[in-house]
Amino acid sequence: MKIALIIYGSLDTTSGGYLYDRKLVESLKRRGDQIEIISLPWRAYAARLTDNFYFRLTPGFDIIIEDELNHPSLLSANAGRHPCPALSLVHNLHALERRPAWQNRVYRIIERKYLSSVDGFIFNSNTTRNAVQALIGGQRPFVVANPPTDRFGSPLAPEQIRLRANQPDPLRLIFLGNVIPLKGCHVLLRAIRDKRLAVSLDVVGSLELDVPYVEKMKRFVIEQQLSAAVRFHGILDNQPLRDRLEYAQVMVIPSAYEGFGIAYLEGMGFGLPAIATTSGAASEFIIDGENGYLVPPENAPALAERLGTLGCDRALLAQMSMNALRHYHSRPSWEETVDRIRDFLVQMI
Repeated sequence: MKIALIIYGSLDTTSGGYLYDRKLVESLKRRGDQIEIISLPWRAYAARLTDNFYFRLTPGFDIIIEDELNHPSLLSANAGRHPCPALSLVHNLHALERRPAWQNRVYRIIERKYLSSVDGFIFNSNTTRNAVQALIGGQRPFVVANPPTDRFGSPLAPEQIRLRANQPDPLRLIFLGNVIPLKGCHVLLRAIRDKRLAVSLDVVGSLELDVPYVEKMKRFVIEQQLSAAVRFHGILDNQPLRDRLEYAQVMVIPSAYEGFGIAYLEGMGFGLPAIATTSGAASEFIIDGENGYLVPPENAPALAERLGTLGCDRALLAQMSMNALRHYHSRPSWEETVDRIRDFLVQMI
């Protein structure tokens, strides 16, 4: 097949959505498909709408996959008859993110118009599928294909995980995500300022996407006398990231909303119980009290309580760590998922 993938910026951008896109491209190429990346420029949301004055879908492909992130740029391009089937790859709906209600009402109108203009969908989770169907109604062809979680190869052995869980204070936490308000780093920092908690925290993720927010988080760490416990690493990958995941005991990302949450499952491969929020798709694989915890969004006291429980009860931490590892092993491989996506693409041609 000859496939076009429409994205913003570079395929190497650091985020769960771009990791999904990147791995999908690599896997389809290994199967002999030709992939052409069509990149539109990153700009403010309003500026992206101006792409509709000139950008159009071009013929010459068997199928076009549009990352839903590009929705404000593709309203005119998708209008009318498509040169080939156009599918939307939906990681997360912009209108579901936390912001003033009036803004989301505007985004919802734009997103609904875009989602109604495509021929089918690739969803990263059932939660995302349900959100789209609630917005546009009706039925269009779709496939639900969970993101890749096995990029690190072999996970830790059970013996290593049990030994790590029983190592003494502090409880070692890792936050893996871009340091932006959506991911909830501020909630985690508020939770660990509780002086009853003995913790250390590695914050791993881009520090460049929202510099004022990052500076605010760093000031908070200093003001709350957390400098000895918190370390901001920036982006890590490959062995440096693996080292942090092997060292940590708990994965904590209290996001306001997750369309899926690749990082939680990657952490489970290292035996890390995952603490997420009740908002979004994390509840599809985090079983509260079994392989992690789900807390309400923006609720630092509830998060602090869960961290205190794990810090005080290392037998519980060890059991939840083993449950996390077992759940990781129960997930389908990325190659199996790509086979499902490719079968769907063939059906849509």
